[in-house]
Amino acid sequence: MKIFQREQRSLFGEILDWMLTPLLLLWPVSLALTWLVAQSIAGKPFDRALEYNVRALAQLVTVQGQKAVFYLPQPAREILRADDSDHVYYQVLGARGELLSGERDFPLPAEDERPVAGEARLRDDEMRGLDVRVSYTWVRLDLPGDPVALVQVAETREKRSVLATEIIKGVMLPQLVILPLAVLLVWLALVRGIKPLSELEERIRARKPDDLSPLDDKVVPLEVAPLVSSVNDLLTRLKDSIATQKRFLADAAHQLKTPLAGLRMQADLAQREGSNAEELKQSLKQIGRSSMRATHTVNQLLALARAESSSKALVRQPCDLVALTREAVQDFVPRAMDRRVDLGYDGAAPGAPGVRLEGNATLLKELIRNLIDNAINYTPSTPEHPGVVTARVLADPFGGVLLLQVEDTGPGIPVAERELVFQPFYRALGTNVDGSGLGLPIVLEIARQHHARIEVDDAHPGQVPPGTRVTVRFQSIADAQAPATTSAQAAL
Repeated sequence: MKIFQREQRSLFGEILDWMLTPLLLLWPVSLALTWLVAQSIAGKPFDRALEYNVRALAQLVTVQGQKAVFYLPQPAREILRADDSDHVYYQVLGARGELLSGERDFPLPAEDERPVAGEARLRDDEMRGLDVRVSYTWVRLDLPGDPVALVQVAETREKRSVLATEIIKGVMLPQLVILPLAVLLVWLALVRGIKPLSELEERIRARKPDDLSPLDDKVVPLEVAPLVSSVNDLLTRLKDSIATQKRFLADAAHQLKTPLAGLRMQADLAQREGSNAEELKQSLKQIGRSSMRATHTVNQLLALARAESSSKALVRQPCDLVALTREAVQDFVPRAMDRRVDLGYDGAAPGAPGVRLEGNATLLKELIRNLIDNAINYTPSTPEHPGVVTARVLADPFGGVLLLQVEDTGPGIPVAERELVFQPFYRALGTNVDGSGLGLPIVLEIARQHHARIEVDDAHPGQVPPGTRVTVRFQSIADAQAPATTSAQAAL
């Protein structure tokens, strides 16, 4: 239950609500408990007076001539009844229940109550429509059979209520002054306690837009330090992301500048006066090559952007990696034939156990296409020594491991450059292959989104050229049903 309701949650308001709500709810509970305690405290002295009176009257019960008698002097009777605020009643009954003195309509004790001579008891009752407090006792008579007489004294409760009210006033009136003071102190304490958050907000607002340096977590309370640490971690990642984007844009501009400059130069050459048909044809050919290179770079940039953005909402479904690989191989057969490269598939068959994984079919096919395209580009081929590119899928259904391998007979990648080739726009030195340097970064991003690992090694160790083998290690659907075993992974 909240006393203060707000459309937008406020930390200050939340804490204030949870501190004031119990305080305000406990106040009426305290009032009720104080009333009960006050009633008990106020009744004790009056109960003792009633017990004293009933014992005094019991002493006036005597036996005369084998008969119980009770004599109360008139002055004593007047003193007993004299009271400004309450009415006092009494009654004395003999051994056979006959009225010896007092009020005839006085209520009797419960019928099942066992009489005990000399013991003064108390009870709440009603007489003539008024609530009364009754003290009563039994007097043993010196008669045959040991009979007892009943003596009762009753008093209305007006003085008790007045005294209880005075006690409550004495207790609760100071609380009416203390309660607003307590609310004020709680308010001031919260204002002071939440001040470091306001100071932190001011420091953040005072920062320049390009200032992504970490916040000082030494000057904030311990409870706020984890929040500041999380913000610092976000600032660090944001700074790295912005730096990567700047570097990416700079590299992209540099990569696009070359084909665009070639297009402009060839267009200028084609427009020269005196150019013959052969020169014009050569210029148009160069323009076509430059435009194709620019188009390929732009397409790769878009593919990398799609791969990076799709990580936010990647739609996954069961995919057959063998089927995707064979489709990609078939798509590249015409291009491989143009370059006289022997392109083929080797490995598991479609639908075989362990070849399915949870992933995005479009991105997985983009990964395979980039690996095959990269292998064809960097595999030299001549009629005497044709290049060979092989795509392979290996599955271990028991270990839940699924491997995609693309190997070639090219010059290979030096060990020192095997991590660098996954950086955007990086291209190995000593190659004359047209490329954007974005194929392997796209492969790395898609593999990361599918929780896969990439390994690069020599396809034919000890041979010249050694070739390159790129291995992408996935987890198959079987891995979600049965844990992978170390021996099965080692076998792969």
